[in-house]
This record gives sequence, structure tokens and C-alpha cells, in this order.
Amino acid sequence: MTTLFLGLIAAVCWGLHDITIRYLSRSVPLLGALLFTLLAGLAFQAIVLAFSNSIRLPQGPAFWLSIGAGVTFLIASLGLYFAFQRGPVRLVSPIIGAYPIASVLFDLLDGAAISVGQILAVLVIVAGVGVVAMLADKSGEKIPPKGPTVALSLLAALGYASTFKLGQMAAALDGGLQSTFLTRITAVALLAGIVLIRKAAIHPGRAALVPLIIMGLLDGVALLAVFSAGRLDNPHFASISSSMFGLFTILLAWSLLRERMTAPQWAGCAMAFLAIGYLAS
Repeated sequence: MTTLFLGLIAAVCWGLHDITIRYLSRSVPLLGALLFTLLAGLAFQAIVLAFSNSIRLPQGPAFWLSIGAGVTFLIASLGLYFAFQRGPVRLVSPIIGAYPIASVLFDLLDGAAISVGQILAVLVIVAGVGVVAMLADKSGEKIPPKGPTVALSLLAALGYASTFKLGQMAAALDGGLQSTFLTRITAVALLAGIVLIRKAAIHPGRAALVPLIIMGLLDGVALLAVFSAGRLDNPHFASISSSMFGLFTILLAWSLLRERMTAPQWAGCAMAFLAIGYLAS
């Protein structure tokens, strides 16, 4: 299974995850929604580990790398949830979806061999996703000031790039399942502490429980897919292709919710997929 394919699995899962956030974010307490989602993902990963008879925490340097990934994953998730709450999608998705640029920079600093053609393909993917997202969600509704939304989106983008780098390093040392498990335990523990300190409302309401559990499962599969690429060649390709989650969010809105797709948006999709094809060649 190639790293690009693992990243595309993650992108589809996060696309479904984010289209749900888009419609839940203004009707449920966000900290509670995130906590339920993380707990559902943690339960999924515990079950997978139990069935594989390998339920344990990573050892040595992988332990600390996984904890670091948990910290950055929570930062990224908080940025994502609160950015989507503020909106609009056409502003948030292109910024968060640009995290492969940071991922490539991290890998270059780490000594990875990345060609000029691959760097150009990354930029084409980011541009294609950006075109699709920026031309969406023109409903005319009032939106909050853009400055905090941009800051939250940038925080999420840097958080995801850092999470994937740390998680893939941990997975290369001591397995993707174990690394993802500790990453999520760390994120849940930190978020529970924030909820307790802020005495925040966390119950999302009965109607939102099933969607949040499904979101947690999707998030669990997606994070595991990206971390698992750490043991394969070119693990950064998984981070790059997973950034297409914003594109899949819009495509899902088109197919499931009958939202309109324009010709420039379809061109953006074609650009992104052609660039993925180039990386796979």
C-alpha cells in the first residue's frame, strides 16, 4: 500500500469528518464535540490494538515523539474546530489545506531527498484544493472578522504538519498503531484538563452523539493511515495527499447535499488529482 494511497484514505475520512463539523459547529459546544470525537477515536484504536494482540504504548524515543504528536494534534484540532465555527469554508479550508508546504519544509530540514518536480506538484495540489474551496460557500451570510479565523486556520495547519512529522517518526521506530494510540491518549488527557479548568459545557445533545462517534471513527482511521506511512518510503507523500480533505469536503457537499460545483472548481479538482498522479509515477 503506497503512502499516497494511505493519505487519500485519510483525506476521504477527514472530508466526511469536516462536512459534519460544518453543520454541527454552530449547534453544539465545540470542546464537548471535540472531546467526544477524540474519545470515540481512542476507543476505536484500543479495539484495533486489542484484536491485534498488541495493546501497549510505544517505547523509548517513540514514546516522547507520540506525546509530542498528541500535543500538536490537539492544537490542530482546536484550531480546526474553532476556525470552522467562525467560517467561511472558502477561507478556512485553503489555509489549513496548505499544511503540506510545512510538511515538505520539515522533511527538507530532516535531509529528505525531494525533487523540484515534487515540490511543484505539492504547490499544484495546494492551489487546486484552494481553488475548489475559495469558490465554495458563497451564501452571503454574515461572518466574523477574518483576522482570528486566519490565525486559527494557520495554527491548525502548522499543528497538523507537526503532528504528521512527529507521528511518522514515532511509527518508524515502534509501530503506527502504538504511536497513534498514545497520541490520542495525550490529546484526550490534555483536552479533559482544559474542559475541567474552564468548566466548559461538554454534552452535545443526544441528536449529535451518533454523528460525533462516526466522526471519531473517521478521525481514528485517518490519523492511523497517515502515521502508518512512517514505515514506508516517502512518508511525506501521505501528509501531502491527505491535504486533499478540503477538496473531498466540497465534493461530498456537491454529491450528498446538492451544492453547486462550478467549472473552475472542477478544474481545481483536476489539477490536484493530476499532481497526485505525477507524485505516484
